[in-house]
Order: sequence, then structure tokens, then C-alpha cells
Amino acid sequence: MSDLSAEDQKLVTLARATRARIQAAEGAAVRDTDGRTYAAATVDLPSLRLTAVQAVVAMAVASGSTGVDACVVLGDAPDLSEPDAAVLSDFAGAGGVVIHRGDARGTIGATTTADPGGR
Repeated sequence: MSDLSAEDQKLVTLARATRARIQAAEGAAVRDTDGRTYAAATVDLPSLRLTAVQAVVAMAVASGSTGVDACVVLGDAPDLSEPDAAVLSDFAGAGGVVIHRGDARGTIGATTTADPGGR
């Protein structure tokens, strides 16, 4: 985590705490194009299933955000799923979105960038 900016380290802390609070499979946090942060965890109900990324982007959209610049996803999956990559690409800020993927402890293992509207 030491290579991350202070702003991205904050996202790691938010994603980790959110995931741990409810013992979810994943936690995610985003910073929108206005600098606001949002955090969410996997939703796994009989009638509703959302990944942490889908939930956190939905929160940002519902709060009036127009795009995200950075995302941290923490959990056991080694890669970002195609649906999560698509939602981040769909809602990326003008310069794209930096995606940090890490384990449940918050150790970042990979960083990628999604272009706006590109998949």
C-alpha cells in the first residue's frame, strides 16, 4: 500500500472496513470526479445480488456523481470480473478510472486503468 497516494490509501481503508464490518466477500471504495468517496460491500440476499463494485457505483450515481476517478476492490478473487470492469468503464471520469485490486487485508496486488466507455 505504500506506493499508493494518500487519497488512494484512504480508499483502501474504506473498502477494508466496509468489507470487514459485515464479513462480505468483497469491499469496494471509489473516489468520484468531485473528490467525494463512497464505500460498499457485496450484497448477497435471496432477491438481490450485487458485487461490491456494482453497489458502490450505484451509491455514487444515486448521490448525483457524474463519474469516478479511482476504485479499490478488496477480496479473494484474483481479477476484476467482466461485469465490474464494464460498470467502472461505463462510469469512468474523463481521464478513465484507476482500479486497485487487493486481498482482504488491503494489500494491493494489481493496478489497472479503465478508459471511459471502453471495455
